[in-house]
Amino acid sequence: MENYITLTIDNREVTVPEGTSILQAAHKAKVNIPTLCYHEDLCVAGNCRICVVEVEGSRTLTASCSTPASNGMVIHTSSPVVRNARKDIIALLVSEHNTQCTTCYRSLNCELQSLAAEYNVDNTRYLSVLKPNIQVDRSSWSIEKDDSKCVRCQRCVRTCSELQHVNAITVAHKGKDMKISTFMDLPLNEVVCVNCGQCVIHCPTGALTERRYYDDIWEAIGDPNKHVVINTAPSVRVALGETLDYPPGQRVTGKMVAAMKKLGFDSVLDTDFTADLTIMEEGSELLLRLKKAFRDKENVALPMISSCSPGWVKYIEHMYPEHLDNLSTCKSPQQMFGTLAKTYYAHKIGVKPEDIVSVSVMPCAAKKYEANRPEMKASGFQDIDAGLTTRELGRMIRQAGIDFGKLEDEKFDSMMGDSSGAAVLFGATGGVMEAALRTVYEIVTGRPVPFKNLNIMAARGLEKIKETSILLKGCKPEWDFLEGVELRVAVAHGLKNARTIMEQIKRNESPYHFIEIMACPGGCIGGGGQPIPTNDAIRKKRIAAIYAEDEGKEIRKSHENPEIVQIYKDFLPEGPLGKKSHKLLHTHYTKRNRY
Repeated sequence: MENYITLTIDNREVTVPEGTSILQAAHKAKVNIPTLCYHEDLCVAGNCRICVVEVEGSRTLTASCSTPASNGMVIHTSSPVVRNARKDIIALLVSEHNTQCTTCYRSLNCELQSLAAEYNVDNTRYLSVLKPNIQVDRSSWSIEKDDSKCVRCQRCVRTCSELQHVNAITVAHKGKDMKISTFMDLPLNEVVCVNCGQCVIHCPTGALTERRYYDDIWEAIGDPNKHVVINTAPSVRVALGETLDYPPGQRVTGKMVAAMKKLGFDSVLDTDFTADLTIMEEGSELLLRLKKAFRDKENVALPMISSCSPGWVKYIEHMYPEHLDNLSTCKSPQQMFGTLAKTYYAHKIGVKPEDIVSVSVMPCAAKKYEANRPEMKASGFQDIDAGLTTRELGRMIRQAGIDFGKLEDEKFDSMMGDSSGAAVLFGATGGVMEAALRTVYEIVTGRPVPFKNLNIMAARGLEKIKETSILLKGCKPEWDFLEGVELRVAVAHGLKNARTIMEQIKRNESPYHFIEIMACPGGCIGGGGQPIPTNDAIRKKRIAAIYAEDEGKEIRKSHENPEIVQIYKDFLPEGPLGKKSHKLLHTHYTKRNRY
């Protein structure tokens, strides 16, 4: 039975479970204590000391994030001594910070800037001790690192270590020389970084940001000789609103399309179309592997693992290259779209592929890296020319002076613009699995999946690893070798959980046939390119919006999307896994060094 304690915070009694921190107790009492190094996704560090409070009977101020509350405590969170201490700490951080606030990408969305304004800190309290000539690391396709704006809170380090188990960045040196660095202080593009961008959305300042390309896109839009096409990932439509003053979890699909048309894109299409295409190819690949294993008794790489998440793909290339054969050979929906934009789409509209500029809007920083992988040129050209994050699209809409809230809803353009509800599910952890099962089960049995309203609830939620199974019975004659097979599947999100799955495979103990892995906590709705802040409460609201979008669709299975049927008829007549689709829609992976 849980024990409870009672304490007094700012003259109000509050009862909390034993072991609760003072900071958590204050939140329960609706008292806001400012923090900087603290983040609910991460372990407690107690580095910044901005959360100090006064505890009666204590000789010193106490860090509320790292101090357990005890019975009978009397706490003051905003006494003169507390406010003066916080102001001093913030002023010291400002003295070491590059205060280019008017031109900083994180301006008005920076925790240090907000605290400095709240506590009326100016640059005259302490002399600036910012080291001169600090260079911004722009070596990565995905992430920029600016040490002049780092407050050494170590949230990025804890994120990379605790959430992702990558350890691309760490703490180097001590005292005044302490900094956040990489192995041997190498550029980001030379270390084992998976480009997921989780460090970016956990950074409280502008020290870590995505590498930005929207100036290049503006230039392309303004070039009358270029046909600029844009496609948007499923999770962008449930998060973009947060960059434009909407609450988390607001669906803005129609307004998003209208805004992109106003920005001047020649065609506004949907990554969801190629998410449906991915299901056709990936589902067929899974069935081919099952056929080889169960009917032909061949030694085939099972479980098959999804390959939609470029951060996850780079992780396995570095950490488990001996299991690259387990990855689906399918490209991600972004890359499938890029390939088709410069082949199928270019032919249909009568524009030369070299005159098409293909832009994607993704919730992900790693998509920028993926777009620049050398193997992503199946069309004969770079398939995706530029990738935007959700944050960048929001910035472009503001730059254009568009009043987003007053826009009338519009629809995606035809041809590569229609999609099913299954495709929308790609935006949330478990969504690829759910979409795949809706199609695979029906291909094998001729019947819809045996779940109420097609919703496979076991694949949903923020549990670390989810698993379920479907008994295949009443199979069509051509799939009778699967009769009675219990198809076992699993879902993992966040690379820490991916490691658990991979260690199981490494020990040859995996019971699964198919696994979905997404690099970011919550899947794409929690991607490194999504609005800041991102936490579990916000992830849940975005996920709920994804499911609402799915249920609002007239068509909810990938194989029933008429545009998918049409593209196989007109352009990929051999069907999924045919020679042409293999060339354009599938790829290979690269063994990379672990250190």
